[in-house]
Amino acid sequence: MASTKKIPTRIESDSMGKMEVPKDLLYGATTQRAVLNFPVSGRSVDWTVIVAFARLKRAAAQANQELGKLDAKRCRLIVKACTHIVDALEDPTSRTEMMRNFPVDIFQTGSGTSTNMNVNEVISNLACKSAGGKIGSQDPVHPNDHVNMGQSSNDTFPTAMQIAAAVQMKHVMLPALKKLARALHAKAKKFDGIVKIGRTHLQDATPIRLGQEFSGYASQMDEAVRRTGEAIKAVATDLPLGGTAVGTGINTHPRFAGRVARTLSKEVSVSFKEADNHFAAQATRDCIVEAHGHLKTIAVSLSKIASDIRFMGSGPRCGIHELELPAVQPGSSIMPGKVNPVMVESVMQVAMKVAGNEVASTIGGMGGTGSMMELNLAMPMMSDCLNESIMIIGNAADIFAEDCVKGLKANKKAIASTVERSLMLGTALAPVIGYNEAARIAKECYRTGQTIRDYCIEHKVLPVDQLDDVLDVSGMTHPH
Repeated sequence: MASTKKIPTRIESDSMGKMEVPKDLLYGATTQRAVLNFPVSGRSVDWTVIVAFARLKRAAAQANQELGKLDAKRCRLIVKACTHIVDALEDPTSRTEMMRNFPVDIFQTGSGTSTNMNVNEVISNLACKSAGGKIGSQDPVHPNDHVNMGQSSNDTFPTAMQIAAAVQMKHVMLPALKKLARALHAKAKKFDGIVKIGRTHLQDATPIRLGQEFSGYASQMDEAVRRTGEAIKAVATDLPLGGTAVGTGINTHPRFAGRVARTLSKEVSVSFKEADNHFAAQATRDCIVEAHGHLKTIAVSLSKIASDIRFMGSGPRCGIHELELPAVQPGSSIMPGKVNPVMVESVMQVAMKVAGNEVASTIGGMGGTGSMMELNLAMPMMSDCLNESIMIIGNAADIFAEDCVKGLKANKKAIASTVERSLMLGTALAPVIGYNEAARIAKECYRTGQTIRDYCIEHKVLPVDQLDDVLDVSGMTHPH
């Protein structure tokens, strides 16, 4: 039976009047209204966005103080409160408890106003408490007048979502992709002397070195690293901060946003820049669509690599089995001894999810749906899609490198047997005996079960020395 015990509350006020809020939490009346209005998913805005908001509010207070807009005492109190939030959220042991103060659902007002006010209220209450005042008094630090000084939800939420994305891409996703690239380059080098049969259309093709295949995968991850840099640039060099309500910059100092961007750049080692055109920066989320487009491409690359490894590892007796994948867990609850490519399947599901997030982000950025007149109205959802894609790509790449790619082994026996049996070795005969004759021989070998080499020796198609040279499978992998 559910408990009917009433949660202790206190009374806080906002411009609409008084509200009961949980006594042990730090948010105020406006946040509580949002909690009651949006019980949609049970998932609040990601903690990385809240950290970005706290960093933003801290830098904003410092800029306002430097520009003579905010007194030194209030600045110190805001900075202290923001630092407390950042430190608590960046520590996994205290993150869950701190996030209780930021409960607003992702599917809220499309501008993110509820989350901006949530952050403002928490900072205000922390600051008031630190000053010896009463929580909810809004004195000496008011959530709107002081914490939100020179700002609007319309420019702070998009700025915070861009800061969060840039930081997570640089410090979480990028290192993981580099790690995977290194692991694939190492396998390309290790496998370079192993000649196997190539496959096109999932049918036998001419020989290729296993190392050449892996060099292709490594190159894809090198490109993923480059694309991550482009995605970071897309969100870091177009900060909407300074546009306030509609992009005109009403109620803010003209040097405010530039100072904040410089402070944030030093703090998180990402080069942030105020938008050149605030009307575009606030009315659209093109930078998010661009950034997520790069993530989608990276996910497609990961899926291709994982899929190929899964095919080459199929078996062990009735599949291709050119690769031995690390066995990390039992594969079946009914078939004893079965081991599945679970790490590969995890990566491929991540790619599917990122592709879905890409669709949602694209729709969120479109005119008439998300982007309307002077403001985008799908920002919390788009932020959630981007943050999730960054996180799961980073985690999947790291785990894939560590628990799969590094442990891959080549099954040289299986590889050698399929190369010699391939009918596509006849491709090397075509320049010598002609395409039609080579095709006839391949079809005859398929009918009889002979290898190309055995047939040519039996029927004296070419002198043995010349045949050995023509059918040198290693030479076929570097014909020039």
